[in-house]
Amino acid sequence: MRKILLFIAISAVFSCKSDPKKTETATETETSLMAGSDTLIYPEEKYFKSLRQVTFGGNNAEAYWSFDDSMLIFQSDYQKWGVECDQIFLANADEEYGDVTPPMVSTGMGRTTCSYFLPDNKHIVYGSTHQGGEACPEVPLRSNGNYVWPVYDTFDIFVADLEGNITAQLTDTPGYDAEATVSPKGDKIVFTSMRSGDLELYTMNLDGSDVKQITDELGYDGGAFFSPDGSKIVFRASRPKTEAEIAEYKDLLSRGLVEPTNMELFICDADGSNLKQITFLGNANWCPYFHPSGKKILFSSNFEAERGFPFNLYFIDIDGKNLERVTHGKTFDAFPVFSNDGKYLAFSSNRNNGGTRDTNLFIAEWQE
Repeated sequence: MRKILLFIAISAVFSCKSDPKKTETATETETSLMAGSDTLIYPEEKYFKSLRQVTFGGNNAEAYWSFDDSMLIFQSDYQKWGVECDQIFLANADEEYGDVTPPMVSTGMGRTTCSYFLPDNKHIVYGSTHQGGEACPEVPLRSNGNYVWPVYDTFDIFVADLEGNITAQLTDTPGYDAEATVSPKGDKIVFTSMRSGDLELYTMNLDGSDVKQITDELGYDGGAFFSPDGSKIVFRASRPKTEAEIAEYKDLLSRGLVEPTNMELFICDADGSNLKQITFLGNANWCPYFHPSGKKILFSSNFEAERGFPFNLYFIDIDGKNLERVTHGKTFDAFPVFSNDGKYLAFSSNRNNGGTRDTNLFIAEWQE
């Protein structure tokens, strides 16, 4: 799953200290539109022309644009919105949500993850455990002292309309099925599944037909996204190599767990061919997303960190060259997603959370 639980714990101790506030638009005569210690943007963040905070409480992540860029679908555990664990919410891209509660479009039962719009802008896909029980499943934060993610075997992928009515179930195989994203071409879904006995990537049509396995190496393959033209897929993966690493990975997986602290980025053609590793940075490199040009990947990483944090956003070319740091936060920036028109970037951050554990959604006006 493309999760934020690891970084909630980190931000509990190392959160920013400023109070939430709206940003102000600078005049054209100023040298920087949004820079300085009293704004949402750090001075080095040259790609952000302006920055707007969208949510103001809870843990909010994985905000994905509708195909017409008018809406965002995201997951949140904000208790003031009446939920105990991640559920899926719908937001208008030009509004802010704190005291105002956005409409919930998941069932409100179980735990959800990884929602994404379908091309008609009237339906979404998302993963949910609700068929396995109405209660939030337990979240194991550690195994033998190491941080882990649960991969619940009750996760399946569903289609719902924007009123929250489930209109289709796309997966029904035993084990984990989640992390669905849709090609910009509007013809395919890529997702992660345990149906082979390992966490591999698969593609399927929008109606769940024509399922094809596209990865087959031992390790967790997940968080996949299509390129703007639908021809390539980028994803994160763990690749245990030594006997000890392989044994540990298999033991955790047998208990429905993965350890996400050592992941690299890979790219392949949409059918799984021409697979290539593009980062060799160490630590956790994840949530990759294609730049609108299709020639770069924007992703989150803590490879420069000595104690597991901070996580910042970085650019890298699709051939693994020209690594460039994009954000300069002190704790956590992740889940970057460009709007379809390339004008905006949605992402999650611990910045401006008033010293709390909150991870909020932000929208940056992009400039190059």
